[in-house]
Amino acid sequence: MSLTLYNTLTHQKEVFKPRRADEVKLYYCGPTPYNYAHIGNLRGYLFSDLITRSLRFLWYNVKTVMNVTDIDDKTIRDSQKAGKNLKEYTEFYTQAFLEDIDHIHIRRADTIAPISLLVDEMITLIQRLLDTGYAYLANDNSIYYSVAKFSHYGELANLDMKGMISSVRINNDEYEKEQVADFALWKAYDPEKDGPNRWDATFQIDGKTVSVSWRPGWHIECSACNMRFFWEQIDLHLGGIDNIFPHHQNEIAQTEAITGKEFAKYWMHCDHLLVDNKKMAKSAGNFYTLRDIVTEMQKRDISLRPETIYRAFRLMSLQSRYRESFNFTFDRLISSLATIRNIDKTMKRLGRYTGNNVSWVRKEMSQKLDTVMGDFIAVIEEDFNSPEALVLLFDFLSYVNTQIDTRTLTLSEKNAITDFLRSIDTVFAILDFSLLESRLDIPDAIQDLLQERTDAKARRDFARADIIRGEIERQWYRIIDEAQGSHVEKVE
Repeated sequence: MSLTLYNTLTHQKEVFKPRRADEVKLYYCGPTPYNYAHIGNLRGYLFSDLITRSLRFLWYNVKTVMNVTDIDDKTIRDSQKAGKNLKEYTEFYTQAFLEDIDHIHIRRADTIAPISLLVDEMITLIQRLLDTGYAYLANDNSIYYSVAKFSHYGELANLDMKGMISSVRINNDEYEKEQVADFALWKAYDPEKDGPNRWDATFQIDGKTVSVSWRPGWHIECSACNMRFFWEQIDLHLGGIDNIFPHHQNEIAQTEAITGKEFAKYWMHCDHLLVDNKKMAKSAGNFYTLRDIVTEMQKRDISLRPETIYRAFRLMSLQSRYRESFNFTFDRLISSLATIRNIDKTMKRLGRYTGNNVSWVRKEMSQKLDTVMGDFIAVIEEDFNSPEALVLLFDFLSYVNTQIDTRTLTLSEKNAITDFLRSIDTVFAILDFSLLESRLDIPDAIQDLLQERTDAKARRDFARADIIRGEIERQWYRIIDEAQGSHVEKVE
């Protein structure tokens, strides 16, 4: 078997072959920290996390880099509105972003690079583009990239350059797909818009030394970040489809104009997040941050723990293939919560099951584990098919429940099942392994009441048994009656 993925650059599925056998260089664009991340942003990072986790599960040595776009039109604009300096403002929202991704079990990139620390690298790259004729100083005192000089501009975005709007300059960080435009590499200072936010740079242009103050453009930031940490070439670049054009296309144009080499061998993009099948927007009243959905769910059920909601949101994302739009609804989130609770019940049952103290695993169990693992690897290697991988997990947990019901597990088999679940959850990150120890968290007084109730039922003193049930429930525990006997759980 070989890992195949859909390469946006070639518009087809390909076998994944990194440039070096001992390392995969993986980059994805980080947040623009001018506000809290919304769930559409987080869907993109859940996608990057799925790819990274899957590659590591498949034994690739993955090195990851993510930038933080702390110099940007939006960060400058909103920091001034808030009356805060840019560094203070962006560090606050960067920390909020990192807390959000921690909540939903997204592993942080190996290297997280604020762009404000890479200004010198960007100035160096812009000078090289000026030297080779790919960049020029315009009459507005900004430096632009000359798109016409890059012969295969538009290939990543699959643009038909004929008939496209061109011969314009774009000084904003984003623009429409129909505009094939020269984009700003270094923006001239505007005191009314930019306030105290300016960086001084000196460039050699046509044999003259020219000082140009203000800041780098958005696109050059990611090229500089890659050059700083990965040098000229990377294996895999990830992002959302909204970044294919202009941002990722412009990254290619800049970097390859400087190096003369293919920048990224593979490009992968996830589709949009929708809310109730509509584009998320504040004006539509369907705009949510992670904090918003926790607040809304706890309004519906005050006993819900945030961690359970986070896991349900992550599960929702995994239930959609990354190249398909992800439709968020609260009904779907509630359904995912029910699934998480069912998973947790199985984990608790496995934790309580003592098994027979036998140091062997039956052939049938061994074959089951091998078969499911082989199937799991196959669906992950088929363009990271997380929905089918989840089906395998659900089927396996059903099998575990059946084994417990028939009391056929040995202690060695219980341990083998636990090891198997730990292995595949390095991809999913939705299982709560603390539940395997849940039986140890019940106070002795509650266990004594449970035993007293069991004895009362054996005497057929059902009235006393009901009284004891009430005593247990008043202390925020619930009784679970099963064929193998009764146990208690903490009410969450």
